[in-house]
Amino acid sequence: MHFDGTVLIPAPRERVYAFLMDPNQVGPCGPGVESIELIDDTHYRATAKVGIGFISARFQVSMEVAEQEPPSRAVMKAHGQAPGSAVDGTAEMRLTEQGTSTRMDWQADVAISGAIAGVGARLIEGTADKMIAQSFDCIRAKLEG
Repeated sequence: MHFDGTVLIPAPRERVYAFLMDPNQVGPCGPGVESIELIDDTHYRATAKVGIGFISARFQVSMEVAEQEPPSRAVMKAHGQAPGSAVDGTAEMRLTEQGTSTRMDWQADVAISGAIAGVGARLIEGTADKMIAQSFDCIRAKLEG
């Protein structure tokens, strides 16, 4: 599945980039994120509980900052496992200054397998869209303050 979009964040680009690259700051903005563990500067693990339709699963997710061009671009890779399900994803963000705000153009490719995939692409996409919107609302709120 492919997701993409553009978000305007009312904060300077350097501040937005630093926030987004700090798992302890951005992590709590992910719906269902229960814990974040830093491994090193570019690797961390998260535990997140995700519910799609009638199926709920707790994923152990390994994340890697695969590419960085501060303060304008980053690529993240993730692999998550839950009993009977798995998810793999790659996401890229590009930040540009737009007045006193920052424009984030982002895209993500996600592959889901196992029981969660069985609920159907339309239900997964709808749930993912809601989770993405919640994440960006949280990011904007934290950076506005």
